[in-house]
Parts: sequence; C-alpha cells; structure tokens
Amino acid sequence: MKEYQLVELLLRLFSWMNANQGVLTFSIFLTTIILGWASGIFSGLRHRPKLKVGLIDGPTFSCTFATGEKHDGFDAHRTGIALYLHISNCGNAPTAITAVEVGYHWHLRPFSKLWWKYRVGWFWLTDQSVALLDFQISIGSSTKVFPFLTQMNRLSAAQPKTYLRIGDATNGVVYFEQKESWGGCFPSPRLGYTLVKVRLRDTHGRQYTSKHKIPVIELVDALRYNPRFGETHQELSGEFLPNQEDEITIGTFDSTKNSDEATK
Repeated sequence: MKEYQLVELLLRLFSWMNANQGVLTFSIFLTTIILGWASGIFSGLRHRPKLKVGLIDGPTFSCTFATGEKHDGFDAHRTGIALYLHISNCGNAPTAITAVEVGYHWHLRPFSKLWWKYRVGWFWLTDQSVALLDFQISIGSSTKVFPFLTQMNRLSAAQPKTYLRIGDATNGVVYFEQKESWGGCFPSPRLGYTLVKVRLRDTHGRQYTSKHKIPVIELVDALRYNPRFGETHQELSGEFLPNQEDEITIGTFDSTKNSDEATK
C-alpha cells in the first residue's frame, strides 16, 4: 500500500512538472541568481582591507600654549597635536590611506550648546597641518629624525607610504593645529593625558576609528621635538614678528645658497 502511494505521488509530481515547465525553469533561474548574489556578498566580505592603528612613543602628544593675544578678555591659545602612528593592514585586500583625522573633547563647563557638542561630543580636526620642520630628537651627539606619514621629510630620505598591501604596515608622524582659540576650547586634560580619537579613511570609502590616551606636555617640551611646533597657522597668516621673519628669510636664503653651491 505504501509503495503504491509513493508511486502515485511520483507520478503526480512528474505530471505537475510537465505541465509547469515554465514556472519550474523560472524558479531554477531565480534561485541561481539569489545564490550567486549571496555568494558575491560573502566573497566581498571576506576580501576587504582592515586597518589597525597603534601609537608609538616619541612625538605623540598634545600641547596647548598661550599666544599672548586676548579675545573678549580671555587669554588666547593655540593647540598642536602630534601622533606617531603605526598602521597595519590585517585584512584580505590592499588599500590606500587617503586621510587621517583627530578628534577630542573640549575642556568646557556644562551645560552650554558648545558643551553638548564638543565636550559630550567630539571636536574634529579633519585636515592635517604641514609641519614646518621635521620632528626630531637629540640622542647624545646624534639626531633621530622621525618619518612623516603623508608629507615629505627635509632631513631624511624617508618616503611616505600610504598604500598598504595585505600584511603591510607603515609608521609616520601626523601633525594637527587648532586655530587660535580661547576659554576651554582645547583638549580636556586628565592626570597629564587627554583622550583622542584617530579616524582613518581609505580609497574604498571605509573609516577606521580608534581611541587613545596621549600625554599633555608643555611648549618647551614640544619644541624639543620640533623647534617650530605650533607655528603653521601663524606662518600662513603672516603673524610673525619682524625679527622672526628675518630669521626665516635668512635661513631660507642660506639653504638656497648652499643648494646652489652644491649644484655648481
């Protein structure tokens, strides 16, 4: 009896398939497309870059210093941030770094609009500043020059490396300056450190964000790493005193003269 029912069920199935070949063919076609689409998504998920960010000791710090100016009775100040980054591609596809950004909390009192926006939220510097000199440190009678991540060094032959193949890594300093500000518009310090967010962008349009605590140091200590730390915005706006302009002009002239003599 059971065998008879099985045979009858198979006959009905064959009869339905013969009568509905168009529907069956379309169903197979649709299933093939869905499976192909799903396999493409999973393949894309497997083959993508993954950037990891770490900080290296050295020129990694935040420094806020007074400029000597006043704004509505408040002392004006400028903030500079240097980060010596180690970036590795731990993913399954190559990529190139297109931007590095840094964010931090301002040192504001509650409960103003700016407090909600930049103390609870984050204030972002989305554009790097050009460092006027290489970051360096004296070690005995020698000087160690730190490579930049995205700009050219003047004192070494180090080349920026922002294209990372699978398993590649790169090191380099990135530098940011916040324009002259006043009040609590600077990175909020706590026990000698401040919390920052580092955000990378790559050619695939992806973002990679990580949080780090970095030291907060005085200007005299920052100048040991870079004698022209914090001067980029000042240079661009032409705010230097006459004696500073003479020193810069003479230094530039001397280096040009030396270059010309070496070429002859």
